[in-house]
Amino acid sequence: MKIISIFNNKGGVGKTNLTFHLAYALSELGKRVLLIDLDPQCNLTIYGMKTCKLHEIWEKENDFIESFDLAKQMVSKEEFNNMNNEPRTIHYLLKPTEEGTGELETLPPSLKLTDNLHLIPGRLTLHKYEEKIASRWDSAYSGEPLSLRTLTRIRSLAVLYAQREMFDFVIVDTSPSLSPLNKTIISTADGFLIPCMPDMFSLYGIRNIGNSLSDWKRDFEIINERLTSNKRTLFPFPDNFVKFLGFTVYNAKKYSGAADRMDLAQAHFNYVQQIPSTIREFIKPEIRDHLDENMIENPVCLQEVMHSHNTLPGMAQKYKLPIWKIPSHSDLEKEDVNAIRGNRATYERTQTAYKSFAVDMLKRIEKLN
Repeated sequence: MKIISIFNNKGGVGKTNLTFHLAYALSELGKRVLLIDLDPQCNLTIYGMKTCKLHEIWEKENDFIESFDLAKQMVSKEEFNNMNNEPRTIHYLLKPTEEGTGELETLPPSLKLTDNLHLIPGRLTLHKYEEKIASRWDSAYSGEPLSLRTLTRIRSLAVLYAQREMFDFVIVDTSPSLSPLNKTIISTADGFLIPCMPDMFSLYGIRNIGNSLSDWKRDFEIINERLTSNKRTLFPFPDNFVKFLGFTVYNAKKYSGAADRMDLAQAHFNYVQQIPSTIREFIKPEIRDHLDENMIENPVCLQEVMHSHNTLPGMAQKYKLPIWKIPSHSDLEKEDVNAIRGNRATYERTQTAYKSFAVDMLKRIEKLN
């Protein structure tokens, strides 16, 4: 099992849309995938499930998010067991660690989207866990158990779910910030991918990521060196710092016939050309040295998913499906039928593009071994 994060310090780069479609493509290639929504905005969750179902899950959890230990005392054992026999949000799963109490004895099931694709929904209250991470980082340097548990609990949950439900990949969606929460998520993942827009802001995003990674790697190594064998067994701090898996370009302007420019308009191509050199300058060699030069130089699967999908991602979010499945959906709304089915080929062509993207990602992930 590998834990993969999709991350950029710049928002609006199509991160959640890419995460959702990559996960679907991997699942259709026969891989079992778990999505964990660790972005407090919950966009990935909204992509994957109906709002009414999400509100129902949140409503049942509200008292536990307020005070897990107190809420547990206020319900019967049977009621508490019933809570944990249904899918729960990631904040609910993290709440006992946040409060420093005992962990859940029964791990709730993940939410099934398809046979091979499952989701642990997000929650707007996740900032509370981030506050605990921020306050406990310093104590982790001295090996304080609760701090180590707080820093490794997300990875622990990913491992537990993968073992129980036989997932090949856990893909984590994050916010675009360089926050303590993202520091923890990315430092304890196995690999990360940077989605970029073809603009100046994405180049600065890569700079910020690279500079932060250097600091995070130093902190990671200090903690790792001080872990005793017993603590390493209790808290699954990874042996190696996260590795870079490459970049992709999203929502770029297509200019057909410009094969030497990846079918990109010149202005967008100018920025895309600068991405590899920015990566080499700001992301340290030891974080990317497992990739060959071609994988550093070129976006994942070249231009397969880089051109604008226009309104198609909006339809994907509306129908809770990957773009290519929408024309065959049996319950399209009347006002959408003609526009969608009249462009069926455009919708369905995205399946080939995302599967090619997923295959290239698998080649890069194999290099983590």
